[in-house]
Amino acid sequence: MDDSPIDAAVKRSQALPQGLCVLGLGLIGGSVLRAASDLLPVSGWSPSESTRAEAAASGAQIHPTLDQALAWAVDRDALVMLASPVTGFESMLRKITAKAPEVLLTDVGSVKASVARQVTAIAPLTRYIGGHPMAGTSASGFAAADPDLFRGAAWVTCLQQSSNPIAWDGVAALALALGSHVVPVTAADHDSAVARISHLPHLLALALAQVAASGIPLTRTLAAGSFRDGSRVAGTRPELVQAMCEANRDALVDAFDESLGILGVARGTLASTGSLAKTVEAGHRGFLSMQQEPATTEVTLNNPTIDDLLTLGADGGYITGLRRTAQERIVTGIGPVD
Repeated sequence: MDDSPIDAAVKRSQALPQGLCVLGLGLIGGSVLRAASDLLPVSGWSPSESTRAEAAASGAQIHPTLDQALAWAVDRDALVMLASPVTGFESMLRKITAKAPEVLLTDVGSVKASVARQVTAIAPLTRYIGGHPMAGTSASGFAAADPDLFRGAAWVTCLQQSSNPIAWDGVAALALALGSHVVPVTAADHDSAVARISHLPHLLALALAQVAASGIPLTRTLAAGSFRDGSRVAGTRPELVQAMCEANRDALVDAFDESLGILGVARGTLASTGSLAKTVEAGHRGFLSMQQEPATTEVTLNNPTIDDLLTLGADGGYITGLRRTAQERIVTGIGPVD
């Protein structure tokens, strides 16, 4: 994989972790494993014997047991990445507490507050930074892994006042080296946002698919672009959608209430007056707002505090570079124009 300017700068920054151990080798975990193999020592493990065999056949270093994977990580002070569905995190965290209690830890789950609570309760000594690469497809499994999946994508890193800055550097540097830009936010802000732009769309797509299927065979004959675009993510494995949506219950209920309120008003006005003008116009304005590119400027943060990083992310900014020396940390990125 050729270096981008960001990749090369991060490699020289001394911020990358000493190694990476990926636990879970589906689409995201497998893509990280493949993409990071040119950057630092990488190994992986999966609870599935067939997935381990498939990944090993690709040339990756794959451990036969979770104990061996964690021993490898401890020996190198490697970053351990939880990349299974979030329903599998608890058992892995208990093993981490027993075998690698102070390890550098991240995850790629699509919910963050509930995972942070799990880590605090089960593995409190780990140096944990929650992560979520905003990349993926409706495909799943190691066979779908793509080393270029993260290029140009946003990679969320979650921070709180007790977060370890050096641990954050390692996670952020890895994300940057994989071609992503880093968005530092709180877990609560992340969960609220992804409920609206990821989890709710999955459920709306599933509802659309059910409504369309009730009209088969004619609906299947006539379905075209609108149905295809609106239902695409309904093809995601049901257990993955269920796991991520249930884990973000509180934020998703809020998003549900908002969307059901909009649909309820639309249904009411359509039935009573025959007009959908307000709903259509408001929705179109919302679409245009999401498409609008805000005015931005380059920013440089010298030895940034956690509040500095969180402010950048909350304002819609993101990080494109990280350089660490013995004396300083320099973070560069893009932020809004004041």
